[in-house]
Order: sequence, then C-alpha cells, then structure tokens
Amino acid sequence: MRRIRLLVLNAALGVLDYRVPDGMAVEHGSVVVAPLGPRQVTGIVWEEERLPGESVPEAKLRPILSVLPVRPLHAQLRRLIEWTADYYCASMSSVARMVLASGGALKGGVTVTEYRLTDTQPDRMTPQRKQALEKLVDRQGTIRELAAIAGVSEGVLRGLVSQGVLEPEEVDADRPYPRAQPDHAEPVLSPQQAEVADELVRAVEAKEFAPILLDGVTGSGKTETYFEPVAAAIRAGRQVLVLLPEIALTENFLRRFEDRFGVTPVLWHSSLKSSERRRAWRAIARAPEEGGAQVVVGARSALFLPYANLGLIVVDEAHEISFKQDDGVRYNARDVAVMRGHFERIPVVLASATPALESLHMAETGTYRKLDLPSRFGGASLPTIRLLDLTEEPPERGRWLAPTLARELFARMERGEQTLLFLNRRGYAPLTLCRNCGYRFQCKQCSAWLVEHRFSHRLACHHCGHEEPTPEACPECGEKDSLVPCGPGVERVADEVREIAPEARIAVATSDTLNTPARAAEFVAMAESGAIDVIVGTQLVTKGFHFPDLTLVGVVDADLGLEGGDLRAAERVYQQIAQVAGRAGRASKPGEVLIQTRHPEAPVIAALAEGDRDAFYAAELEARRHANAPPFGRWAAIIVSSEDDKEARLAAARIGDARPRLDDIMILGPAPAPLAQLRGRYRYRLLINAKRTAALQDAIRDWLGPLELPRGVRVGIDIDPYSFV
Repeated sequence: MRRIRLLVLNAALGVLDYRVPDGMAVEHGSVVVAPLGPRQVTGIVWEEERLPGESVPEAKLRPILSVLPVRPLHAQLRRLIEWTADYYCASMSSVARMVLASGGALKGGVTVTEYRLTDTQPDRMTPQRKQALEKLVDRQGTIRELAAIAGVSEGVLRGLVSQGVLEPEEVDADRPYPRAQPDHAEPVLSPQQAEVADELVRAVEAKEFAPILLDGVTGSGKTETYFEPVAAAIRAGRQVLVLLPEIALTENFLRRFEDRFGVTPVLWHSSLKSSERRRAWRAIARAPEEGGAQVVVGARSALFLPYANLGLIVVDEAHEISFKQDDGVRYNARDVAVMRGHFERIPVVLASATPALESLHMAETGTYRKLDLPSRFGGASLPTIRLLDLTEEPPERGRWLAPTLARELFARMERGEQTLLFLNRRGYAPLTLCRNCGYRFQCKQCSAWLVEHRFSHRLACHHCGHEEPTPEACPECGEKDSLVPCGPGVERVADEVREIAPEARIAVATSDTLNTPARAAEFVAMAESGAIDVIVGTQLVTKGFHFPDLTLVGVVDADLGLEGGDLRAAERVYQQIAQVAGRAGRASKPGEVLIQTRHPEAPVIAALAEGDRDAFYAAELEARRHANAPPFGRWAAIIVSSEDDKEARLAAARIGDARPRLDDIMILGPAPAPLAQLRGRYRYRLLINAKRTAALQDAIRDWLGPLELPRGVRVGIDIDPYSFV
C-alpha cells in the first residue's frame, strides 16, 4: 500500500489521506500515528472505497509516522463500526473511539512492579503487619492490590518493603490471565435445562450466525444453562463475551462463574483502573491459544473491543434499558450485539425472564430462535401474587406500608426468613419543601427537584449529580426546622421498617449504596449468611440475585412507573415487578409477593396478579400495532440544546420548519423537553414516528445535514429511544 485513507479519531477531522513511507508495512485495520500540522493524530487504516471523500493528489500527501504495536482491527469489527455509525446517525470516529478505549493498550509491552513475601520478619510486629503477613501468603501483586487483599493501608506495605519483608519483581503487564477449565465442575442440569443447553452447544459448534432468545422464568437456571455453550466455546479455543446490565451484578456472577470454571473471567467496566483496562484490552486482542482472554464479562462498552476469535455472545437480562446508551453514540447494546454476531458469524444468546416486546416479536416472526425454560430449577415453585388495593387498605398517616404488608413482614422475621421491599426511587424523599413559605429545593442546573439523602445528609440531583448539604433552615424565609420531606424513597421506607420493627436488620440496596463490585459482594454475602432481615431496594435488586431465605417481596408503589408519559411504561413496569417478584421463593421455601397499588384494574397490574404474561404482551402488542410503535413502526428523537434558552428554541424551530414532507414519516414538535433544562442546557425535542419500511436514517441525514446552526447549539439524534425526557 503506497497511499492510505485514515479514519481519524476526531469527528471534526473525519477522513484524511496519507502516504506510507518506504519500508513501512500497513494493512487495512492497522492503527497508526500521522502528522496533522504540528500535532500527531491516531487513525485506523480503512478501505478507501468504503470511506467517501475527495482523493488528494499523491504529491500533497504527508507520510504517516508509525504503526502502533497492536494487531490490525479485523474486517468484521470495521463493518460493525460502519453499521453502528450508519444506524445510529453517529460519526464513525465516535464509534471507533469506543474500540480503542484504552490509550495505554496502544503503546506496546510494558512491565509493572509486583511484590511478594520473603522469609524476612519485620523488626517490629504490629497488628496491621501481622494481618498483612497472614493474608499475603502465596499472593503477589502491586502495592494497591495487596493492600486491598490484606485490608491494610498502602503505607503499612511500603514499610514492609523497606525492611525487605516484601520483595519487588518486574513482571509483564500483559501476562496471561488464569485459564478457564470447561470441565472444572460440570453441573447437574434438569432435563429441560439439558435440552436447551444441547441446542445452544450445537449453535456454537455450527459456527454460524444464530440469534437465540432464551426465555426462562425467574429461578429457572438460565445462567447454568448458557454456561454449557460457554464451555463449548472455550473447548474450541474461541472467545466468549457475556454482557451484564449493571456493575453491581458482576461480583455475584463472577462467583458463579468461578464455581463452574475454576477462575474468574476477564472484566471490562468503567470501574477498572487504567492498568487493568490496558491488560484486559491487549488480552482480548490475542487469541486464547496465544494466551489471550477466553471469557470477557462486561458492561455494554465491552461489545466494541477487538476480540481476536469471538465464538459466542451472551446478553444477560437482555430486556434491561441500561443496555441503551443515553449520550454520545446512543446505541442499544442488545441490538448491536446481534449485529456483531451477524458480522462474526456466531450465535448470540439473549437471556431474560421478561424479554423485550421487540425480541418476542422477532421470535414470533422467525427472525430469532426461541428456547424456553418454563419451570424453576430443583422443584421450586413460582411465588403467589396478591394485590393490596391502597384505596381500600391505606397505610397509616405518614406511612407507606399497608397493614397487611407490615404483618407479613413480621411473620417472616419470626420464621427467620427474609423480606424484600421494592421501590424504584433512590434517597429519602423526592421533594423537600418549607412548610412555612412553600419553598421547594430545585437543581440550579436542571428542571428537577433535589432529592433528600439522609444517609449522606445531602440534597442531590439524580440527573446531573449536583449535591449540596441539607440546610438547617429554609434558604428563602430563614425558618428553622421547617423543611418537610414529600413522598417516599427507599431510605424513608427503611426508616419506617425501623420504627415498626426496631429489631430488624435492614439493608438499603441502591446504586448509591452498592456503587462498587466490592460493596455489592459484601451485601450478597450478608444476605446469604442470614445477617439481613429486610432488604429495601430499587431496580438494582430486581435481577440476578438468589437468596434462598427470601420468601416475601413487597412492591411499595406499583403505580410509580406508569406515571410520566413513558411510551414503554406498561412493559417496563411489568418487567420490573415480575423480576423483583422472581426473587421470592427461589429455593425450597415458598414465596409470596404483595403488590401495593391504587389501580388494581390497570391491565399491567391485573396481568401481574394473574401471572398471565402472554395475555399482557398480546394486548400491549396490539396497542402498539394501532399506534405504529415498535416493533411495527420506528421511533427517533432529535434533541436540541443550548446554554441559552432563546438560542435553543430558535434552533429547534428552524429545524422544525425544515422538516421533510414524507408519506411514511410523521414528525411531532418541536416542544420543550419534559426535562427542559439538563446540566445547564435548555432542551427542545422533536419526535419522529416512521413506518418500518421507511428510510429513516437517510431522511434524518438529508434533513439535518444542510442546516447551519449556531456554535452553541447541540443537536443529538436518538434512534430507537428509550428515554423521552
């Protein structure tokens, strides 16, 4: 190759042409460094015919500077970058940046200093040093890693280094991860599980694209079942990607994985240190027979890593909306996973107890293959479900638990069993106001109320992250002790449990309290050991957890998710409550679910009470057919924002005036967004409803492409949106 076209990792620069110096070897997918004025930029060598742009005369081409020491991105990954950018109306540069997500991984091999114990004893023994010596036997790692293992400060270990108790050793930063053993602890599967597992194994062995919906009730053993095709891929020397929707689920999953395969998998999520991301990225880029990663467990961004030999993708809890990215490249990892499987020619397993309506429709039309696990594992039965009509049995004044739910909670405590109270609202109260003057605490950056968090004694915005201390007096009128919480959050429900059952051992499980894998692991260990009587949690506890002694689930406010105009509200409420109900009675003890509602006649609530998922989905599907909503039609959103309200409003109006007049596309708006201000930016939205056959993305590009808007205006495009705020 004498001349090359580069996809530069800067959307403003886009595509640039360069010359290859004599003696330098490059190929399509090579990651290179090239000059741009006085700067240096990173780019990926691309097929010239696939990147539009005017061809620059060869005499004007500058030579690239170097080829980075990483393997070229293979053609399947380049096609995924192209498809993702095209489908989600994003720049290819923005998608490519997700692939090259670890800058350190592009720099080649390095070493790190690790430490291990010697036979030398410290000159003075302290409790901390004694603890370190006991816990670090046969362990090796960096000072930070060893401090975490030993439960002591890094200063304690550095003191041991200075005395020769710990000795340094230079090791390869890219050392291989421990190897998974596919036959380490083969499980005993039920006949149902074995039949489904065999089908999945055959799909892996076929080495063909196969989108598969694994539809299993809660407690049916979906994880143990899909571990069998994972084992088959490992035996075949191929890599596996398992996507999880929440980092908090990782520790629980890792333990189950280690029990089955003898080691933990390679992790990829936002909480990793840069050195851990670097090691993981480079291991993923190597095939397993070369010491590369075998199984990767990660958040949605793990989907874009440069796997050397991918053989299987599993999307666990595939219905979860957290697989949808809400900013930047607004992709849905569930759908992109299916497309990666298509390009890689491998099976993709979407596992869920409450599949997305779109996924079920794809199965019904034959696009996806559907495998069912309709029964719980080990003879456990599904919980019984009762509705508590709050109009007939209201809680006492100032409380949120109906008398029946409180009585059942007491009964479980007396029997040594556990209760889970579910309310999908973090903090203590969603609104705080002054009883004297009516002042309401609102975020200065967003059109949202500040949520009181009594655990941290702060008021917080759940949209932009702004926090401020809870004041002693009203900032408007100066009245002390006049602030009143309005409505319940999980912390307030936990306080109510403490009032009615002072002896109860309570754990609050939210993204605030379980914000690291270590905290999540500690919570799971306490719950499994019986050290917790009552769990009060948000949607974080609706999935993935298995507590044998948890026999009662109370849904504090089943109507909460039906408010706010979410176009998928009914489906989302059904999924959340069905998932949280599935935490009850997963072992030998029968479970019960009590759902508090003021609208027992609502179709979604009635379907939950009757356990009739198919009837609910059929009715919801018919409603969507009439509304031309997914899966029958398509949605897209255009979000216009600026720090100046007038500028945003005028830009949105200009976009609205330029709308195309097409028979198969309807455009609504512009209108102020429900969340009219977010992070200091004023927001306006347009909503697009298109027929399934419409060329939606082309229409949007033709519409917005020619418009020139002020520099302060941002225009975001959200294809298949899940958020309508």
